Amino acid sequence: MNRTIDRLKLIFLGLFIVLSAGTLVYHVGWVWPGQKCEEAGDWWDWRSRTCASPILISDITGRVIKDDKSRAEAKADAAKVRAEQTPAAKPKAEAQP
Repeated sequence: MNRTIDRLKLIFLGLFIVLSAGTLVYHVGWVWPGQKCEEAGDWWDWRSRTCASPILISDITGRVIKDDKSRAEAKADAAKVRAEQTPAAKPKAEAQP
């Protein structure tokens, strides 16, 4: 009985060490770089562990949005995305007499 308890103790200790090391490798290799990349406003691809900057399709193709309505919609969408990414300003507390 005593040998069984010692063996189980070592098995669980070894399992704990292996799982802890795996979790650490996962966080160091994928989670923390991904958070750092996304905080910078870039795109994180976890499969290839690549941090990439978004590129507009018009930059690749060389086309320009000529329609005023479409250009206004694109600018509104871009402003909306930027507003969602920036933290909301906290309103100042009013002084009470």
